[in-house]
Amino acid sequence: MKKDALNIYDIAGIANVSIATVSRVVNGSDKVSESTRAKVLKVIEDVGYTPNVFAQGLGLNTMHTVGILVPTLDDHYMSTAVDCLEKELKRYGYDCILSCSGFELSGKQSKCEMLLSKHIDTLILVGSTYAGNGIDTFATDYIREAAKKVPVFIVNGNVSGDNIYASVCDDESVVNDVTAGLIGRGRRNILFLTDSHSYSSNKKKKGYEEAVEGAGLTANVVYVENDIHAVKKSLADLKDRPDGIIAANDNIAVGAVKYAVSAGLSIPDDIEIVGYNNSILAISSTPEISSIDNHTPEICHDTVERIMHNLNDDGYRLSNKLMISCNLIQRETTK
Repeated sequence: MKKDALNIYDIAGIANVSIATVSRVVNGSDKVSESTRAKVLKVIEDVGYTPNVFAQGLGLNTMHTVGILVPTLDDHYMSTAVDCLEKELKRYGYDCILSCSGFELSGKQSKCEMLLSKHIDTLILVGSTYAGNGIDTFATDYIREAAKKVPVFIVNGNVSGDNIYASVCDDESVVNDVTAGLIGRGRRNILFLTDSHSYSSNKKKKGYEEAVEGAGLTANVVYVENDIHAVKKSLADLKDRPDGIIAANDNIAVGAVKYAVSAGLSIPDDIEIVGYNNSILAISSTPEISSIDNHTPEICHDTVERIMHNLNDDGYRLSNKLMISCNLIQRETTK
């Protein structure tokens, strides 16, 4: 390999260390062990660079670019999160490279590799789909591989591994509480509507099931297409009329409202409906939908703050998992 073709990522790869470690070494930071410092300097010497020359090539020792990976932008939660992240990163002078992976593992892997090839400083994964189902690790191995090259931050999804930092909504607890509230108001046929088997959806489902089964009732989980009219039709086709619905997102909740209205049900007297994400969809509906607020802007702000601590290596100790509490925003679809 020609030395003028080498960059910080090549040096990090040869030395089997992170780019942050290479940056610390060439800048004389004392936050590197002597053995690691010696290894990195030997690689730089072997390929024909000196620390000073290499440092000049680094400029500010960062590309000031963050990669953001989302499954799709055709989702209010995803688009809101990307908007918040971009604005927060811009405050610190960082640019973004955005890519949409889809929901299939192959797409996630290829788009992740593409972003890494752009020499980003950090990778952000938005959405619990990147945590797989929270059980099978093979679906997240590519994230652990990426974390060997750059820090990886996940918004609302938990993946274990070195150099991986997750901000996770406490979906299970809040859905359990909300379900218990419906039961306490006399609801006996409560549905949980979801469109996926993602980490977040499974946590919500677990919270719902524990509350329902704990009250001696039968859990009824219905998988639907994440489309308002498809949700309405799916509910209309059910034999037993529900008297309570908890939806995994506000889009599904809007479909539930449309079903109730078309069926002549009084909301919230005959049926109570709860959405999730507290998005603009919740207040655009008639009646306005009670929705669980997962504090997307706050999570994105905290994620960027944690990224800056990591990149600046300022001694701030980052936890690998940050749990965020959620709460129900009461509106017209619940009592």
